[in-house]
Amino acid sequence: MPGTLPVPLEIELPQGWQSAPPDEVGAPHAAFVALHMASRGQGFMPNITVTGHTLDGSSSLHGLAEESVRRLRENVGAVEIVKRTEVGTSPAPGLIDAPGIVQNLRIQATVNGQPMELAQSQFILVLENEQRRTERAEIEIALTARTSQLQDVLEDFQTFVSALRPATATPEG
Repeated sequence: MPGTLPVPLEIELPQGWQSAPPDEVGAPHAAFVALHMASRGQGFMPNITVTGHTLDGSSSLHGLAEESVRRLRENVGAVEIVKRTEVGTSPAPGLIDAPGIVQNLRIQATVNGQPMELAQSQFILVLENEQRRTERAEIEIALTARTSQLQDVLEDFQTFVSALRPATATPEG
């Protein structure tokens, strides 16, 4: 069963990407998955996943980033942190402006029985509930691609992240 997000998001896919059921593409904990359709048949399809959960206590951004790396090492294989940067400072409507961390990772994985070097770019952010400041949620948006594919899809990922917005409530009717 796919994961759910603690904060509903409006998602706009860049051209050439298509959403896919998380369970069917091997990402059962993701709330959303998109695949780069032009890469079909190349052994690995670059993908964007969105996951999230409610935070307990006072988790730091660096602690959340470390936890993400730990989970990858446990579930996928060797992970090297290439770069980690804090981003965002203002509580503006766009998620890109929320405080977060971008980390770039190199992953040694086995995909369909074949060893493969993957690159993953993660954007991890923490959102506070405006009405109840003690409620916080972590959202992790990740692009995973073969290292050789990364430059072809990185701009699409940046476009995807910059277009994310908290979903506006629609009146029931």
